[in-house]
Amino acid sequence: MTGLPGLPTVPAGPIGSTAPAGGGAALRRAVGAVLGEFLRGKAEAALREGLPEEVPLVLEDFLRAGGKRVRPALCLLGWYAAQGREPEQPIVRVAASLELFHAFALIHDDLMDHSATRRGRPTLHRLLAARHQTGRTPVAAERLGTGGALLAGDVALAWSAELLHTAGLTPLQLTAALQRTDAMRTQVMYGQYLDLLSTGHPGPDTDIPWKIIRCKTAGYTFVHPLLLGAELAGATPGVTTALAAYGRAAGEAFQLRDDLLGVFGRPDRTGKPNADDLREGKHTLLLALAYQRADTAQRAVLDRYLGDPGLDEEGASHLRQVLVATGAYDAVQQTVQERSRAAIRALTHTSLPTAVHGALVGLTAAMTARTT
Repeated sequence: MTGLPGLPTVPAGPIGSTAPAGGGAALRRAVGAVLGEFLRGKAEAALREGLPEEVPLVLEDFLRAGGKRVRPALCLLGWYAAQGREPEQPIVRVAASLELFHAFALIHDDLMDHSATRRGRPTLHRLLAARHQTGRTPVAAERLGTGGALLAGDVALAWSAELLHTAGLTPLQLTAALQRTDAMRTQVMYGQYLDLLSTGHPGPDTDIPWKIIRCKTAGYTFVHPLLLGAELAGATPGVTTALAAYGRAAGEAFQLRDDLLGVFGRPDRTGKPNADDLREGKHTLLLALAYQRADTAQRAVLDRYLGDPGLDEEGASHLRQVLVATGAYDAVQQTVQERSRAAIRALTHTSLPTAVHGALVGLTAAMTARTT
C-alpha cells in the first residue's frame, strides 16, 4: 500500500513523532509504538511471574513483520471525519487495539488454511514448530506449533480487548466502542465460518462469495473501523452514513483485488503463494464467474484441478488460462473499478474535512492499483 496523500496527523508525544494517520511508515511507527510498549510490558510481567515470555515476544515479532495498518488508519480517519482535528492518545490506542485483533484473525486464518507463509515469512504455527523441534518428532513439533499458534492467537484477542478497555476512553465512549467492536468481531467470525464451509466446493453461485466479502472484508476491514473512530468522536448521522457506504464499496473492491492477487499476484511482492486459493478450492467470485461462463472443456479443467491439494504450477497455469479465457478475470477487474467508483461517490453525500476526503480517495486509488 502506498502512502496516502493529504492525511491528518497523529499527535507527537509518547507514541512517536507526528505521523500521517493513513497508512504510511509514520502511521506504522505510531501504532507500532503503542503495540510495542504494550507487548513489552506483557513480556516483562511474564518474566517476573515465571510465565512464558515467548508469547508476547512472538506476537510483537509477528506485528513488526509487516502489514498495511489499514484498520487503525481508517479508525483514525473516522475520528478526524467527525472532529476535524487530530485524534487524542486514547483514540490512537483504540486504533492500535484493532491491529492486535487483526493479528488474532490472521494467526487463526493461517491455521485454518494450513498456510505456510505470511508476509513473506513462515506463518506463526510453522515458526513455532521449527523453533521447538529439538527433542521432538516432526509430528510432535507440528502439533506444538499448531497448538502454540492457536493459543497465541487467543492471547492476541484477549489483549486487544484489554488495550481497548485501558485506552482511557470516557464511559460513554467505551460503551460505544464495545458495541462497535462486538459487532465487528462477530461479523468477521461469521464470514470466516462461511469461508470454511464453502472452501473445497467452488461453483457458479455468486451469493456465497459476496456474503463472505461483506462479512470478512467490507464490514471488518472498512465499515467497522471507520465507524468506530467516527462514533467515538460523536459523528452526525450524515457522516456515519457516508462513511458506511464508502466502507462497504471500498471493502468489496479491496477483497476482489486481493482475490485476483491470490491467483495472479507475484509471491515476491504479495508475500504469499499464488496457488493456495486454487489448491484449496476457495469459493471466490473469480472462480464462481469462471464456472458460470466455462464451456465443457474449460469446466473439465476447473473440475480436474481446483481443490487438488497436490496442485503444481502446471495445473495452476491451466486454471489461470481458464480464468482469463472465460472473461472471469476481466469481469472481476471491472467490478473492482465499479466498486471503487461507488466508494468515491459515497463521499459526495456529506461534507468531510478536505484531508479526510483526500485520504479516502487516495486509499481507494491505491487499492485499485495495488500489487501487494
